[in-house]
Amino acid sequence: MQRKNKWLLSLMAAVLLIMTWSGGALPKAAAASQGSNIDAVLVMDASNSMKNSDPERISGEAMKMFIDMLATTGDKVGIVSYTDRIQREKALLEIQSEADKTALKEFIDQLDRGPYTDMSVGLDEAVKVLKQGMDPAHAPMIVVLADGNNDLDPNTGRTSKEASEQLNQAVKEAKGSGIPIYTIGLNADGKLNKETLAELANQTGGKSFTTSSADDLPQILSEIFASHQQLKIVPVQSITGNGSYQEVTVRVPNANVLEANISIMSSSPVDVKLVDPAGVEQSIPSASVLRSTSNSYSLLKLLKPQQGDWKLQVKGVSKDKIDINLVFNYDLELAMDPPPSSNVKSGDTIDINAYLVSNGQKLQDQELYGNMTAKLLIKDLDTGDESEVELENKEGSFVGDYKIPQKHDYELRVRAEEQSFYRESPPVKISAKTAASGSGNGGKEMTAGEPDDKKAFPIWPVIIGIVALAAIGAGLAVLVGYVKKANKGFVGQIVIEIRDENTGEKTSPQYKKLTSFKGRFNLHQLLQLAPELKETEKILFMPGKNDRIILKNLSSAVIEKSGRALDATNGTELKNGDRLRVSLQQADKTILFEYLA
Repeated sequence: MQRKNKWLLSLMAAVLLIMTWSGGALPKAAAASQGSNIDAVLVMDASNSMKNSDPERISGEAMKMFIDMLATTGDKVGIVSYTDRIQREKALLEIQSEADKTALKEFIDQLDRGPYTDMSVGLDEAVKVLKQGMDPAHAPMIVVLADGNNDLDPNTGRTSKEASEQLNQAVKEAKGSGIPIYTIGLNADGKLNKETLAELANQTGGKSFTTSSADDLPQILSEIFASHQQLKIVPVQSITGNGSYQEVTVRVPNANVLEANISIMSSSPVDVKLVDPAGVEQSIPSASVLRSTSNSYSLLKLLKPQQGDWKLQVKGVSKDKIDINLVFNYDLELAMDPPPSSNVKSGDTIDINAYLVSNGQKLQDQELYGNMTAKLLIKDLDTGDESEVELENKEGSFVGDYKIPQKHDYELRVRAEEQSFYRESPPVKISAKTAASGSGNGGKEMTAGEPDDKKAFPIWPVIIGIVALAAIGAGLAVLVGYVKKANKGFVGQIVIEIRDENTGEKTSPQYKKLTSFKGRFNLHQLLQLAPELKETEKILFMPGKNDRIILKNLSSAVIEKSGRALDATNGTELKNGDRLRVSLQQADKTILFEYLA
């Protein structure tokens, strides 16, 4: 019996390693959650050719508008200005106030231009600036604006091959660090190397834009901001100025909007007034309505705006075209429950359940779900074929199922969207190829010949023939209790963060669903069996009464609750909302976790 139990425990550990698919992995920068803060480096071509491509310096205005669209606090921005060398640069600056945004915009205004061009120099420096100062919990990005091919200084002896090699290395480092590169090609003279810029974006997961007019740059920067945050630009209205106030309606769709960015783009400054849904005119600027202006745009930022129709009144110069767009910012992520196993078989059917998460909790606002649609996106990793399955919007979740068609490897993710934003869940990889022996069934269908865990142990007929009836009854009662305990499940989830005590850096929260565990599991399994965290395998979780969970600490690690050491050697019950801190003795790491029933 003991040998069989050990075999079962070993099998459980292997299966649980698969079950934790991506949840326990320490994320690369690109894995930052949707709606998170941004770490951005803006890379600007400062060669003399820009005098012809962008005589009004609209590129700088567009970059300033990008800065204005960022959150009021928390984002980081760096700037690199290049010719065939670095003209000027600014390390990542964390935005803590409007004064920080002003400092960044003033830095852009002070940039000079010079002869020659070497984009590889600018991009290489941008990657270094970003890697030196980016926060692992933020979403990094690089935005490159260029107007043509390289124009190297012949006096330096630098060759096109050397420049190309440096560019390739910079792209490789960006890709390896999960940094998408967004490129903007200003093709005013028709000499732009569109293919190179497009390749930079494609290799790193960014996007590439091309325009022949600098006037388009503010709109392009708005699209880059929205794309990176999985938002949608909502066109409000285009009007022609007549020298008087003209009214347009700006609708805030729900109460989950953190910020509403109203961009007003025109060739001349405009005057604006704003009336909230209750009919009260708002002071501009104020604590809840911020305004940024330049020669080519005005930006109103509404902080936690009231749901409903806002009235925006705009007075522009006569015959001036005025474009008004809206970009909302939400603190929302899309989570998809992992399949029971990442190993399945052809013909298995996988249940799909996805939902929105706000501030670490499942979103309960049914109104926001009301207008949303969702689909399961499937990619066959063997053939490259992609397909979709429509999901049902049902009671605060997106549900459906998917039947595995062939013995291939697949990548699954859910995309949910409405008019102003979209979200995609992190991808999940599953394999329908020959599964390892004992790996279990990942779907609904069972095939002949698979072991049935509910079969009685064959040892009992032998015991019945040997042991007295009373002893059998007692033994049977003990065994039934053991089996029930070994198969009792869990509810809720555990939220985990890992802090490096040497650097002070902390990973983003990882949400571990407990419904797939039976009997007991250990903290090491939730940490994806990371070798350096091996001592956590003696920190055990067992099911308790009333769907609660029992924590038992058999390790040398110190567990604290509310700042006090917790003696859990004999087990202690965890309640919903309990937060604990695990100080490891064999690694300079601290595990922070919270139990949510």
